Amino acid sequence: MTALAVERPRTAWLDGVNPVTKVAMVLVLAVPLLVSIDAVSAGTALILELLCVPLTGVAYGTVLRRLVPVIVFAPVAAVSMLLYARPGGTVYGTFLFATVSDDSIALSLAVLVRVVALAMPIILLFARTDPTELADALAQVAKLPSRFVLGVLAGARTVGLFVDDWRTMSLARRARGLGDRGAIRRFFSMAFVLLVFAVRRGTKLATAMEARGFGADIERTWARPSTLSSRDAVALGASVALIVVALAAAVLSGAFRVVGT
Repeated sequence: MTALAVERPRTAWLDGVNPVTKVAMVLVLAVPLLVSIDAVSAGTALILELLCVPLTGVAYGTVLRRLVPVIVFAPVAAVSMLLYARPGGTVYGTFLFATVSDDSIALSLAVLVRVVALAMPIILLFARTDPTELADALAQVAKLPSRFVLGVLAGARTVGLFVDDWRTMSLARRARGLGDRGAIRRFFSMAFVLLVFAVRRGTKLATAMEARGFGADIERTWARPSTLSSRDAVALGASVALIVVALAAAVLSGAFRVVGT
């Protein structure tokens, strides 16, 4: 008889951080980048966040795949800033209301980097966070209303179902010979069907939760305790230090710029 070795799942340092602390870290990393609009602070924050990837337990390939939608849509904001930002410096061309100048180029680059830098903390901090642990933390640590917390948990649990529904519809259409032409038309038709599925599933889920007493205005108990530890303080302090370094780099280089200036 041969003994089968059971491989235990790998745990990362960030897995021991409370989900509420992760929410606070996202706010710490995001709010200063929303106030400033320069490529140096956003770029520095992005580089430092990439260096912290091994602490999250998420592979660099996974991070890149999850950044693909952000990378695809970020140029939309950058192009609008390039064409319609307040002109300044050398003007390279004008067309109707669009003007391309030194300032608009710098702002478009800053917006492009800032969008990616804002998305990175969410991907890194919540890629391995269990929705149930997040709900426990929101209710017990953040003291949010149980009805709101349970609604968030139910919504988070159904996100994966939408991905499965989209994949199933794609396979079904391809099996019927409808998936090879008209990509744009197919996208909108499948999106409408998915919206119908979402409304129906949400209605059934709300009725089921109401029938089981999830909507009752009573004090609820929770099966698993959620507490804070010294690791949470270290993680939050590290996020503060990261964003301070990013802003200091922008100030020292002279590139720091507040939104609206």
